[in-house]
Amino acid sequence: MPTPTKGPRLGGSPSHERLILANLATSLFEHGRITTTEAKAKRLRPIAERLITKAKKGDLHNRREVMKTIRDKDVVHKLFAEIGPFFADRNGGYTRIIKTMPRKGDNAKMAVIALVTEKTATAEAEAARGTKFAKDEPKAEEPKATEAEETTEAQAEVEETAEDTAAEKKDES
Repeated sequence: MPTPTKGPRLGGSPSHERLILANLATSLFEHGRITTTEAKAKRLRPIAERLITKAKKGDLHNRREVMKTIRDKDVVHKLFAEIGPFFADRNGGYTRIIKTMPRKGDNAKMAVIALVTEKTATAEAEAARGTKFAKDEPKAEEPKATEAEETTEAQAEVEETAEDTAAEKKDES
C-alpha cells in the first residue's frame, strides 16, 4: 500500500486534490503540454502515465476506468485513439517534466509537464534499418520451414535432371 503524503495536500482536502489532478491530466492530454507548479507536476506524472497505460490496452473496461478520472469524452477519445497507439511500443516514461523560471507573483517553482513526442532510440534504429532485434524475431520455427522448403526444392531439381537425362537417353537410342 502506498504511504500517504505528509503535510498539506495540494487543494486542502483529498477530494479536492483528486479533482485538481484529474483536471491537470485532462489539460495535459488535450494540449500535450501544460505549465504548472513543480509539486503539481510531480504529483500528476504517475497518474498520467497510469492513464496512458490503460489507453494502450484500449478495451472497454480500461476506457471506463479512465472515464472515472477524466470526465471529458472528447479527451478520452483522443487518449484512446491517438495517444495510446502512439506509445504502443514504449514501456513507460510517457511524460517529461522540465523545470522553468519561478513564477513572478509568489516565486513558486514552475515546471512544464509534456508528453514525450520522440520515439525510443531502439524504435528509430529499427525503422532506419528496416529490421528488428533478435529478441523480437520469432524463434526457430521459420528456419526449419525454410530448410524443409530448400530440401524439397533440391529434391525436385534432382528429379527433374534425372528425368531429363532419362529422356535424352531415350532420344539417343
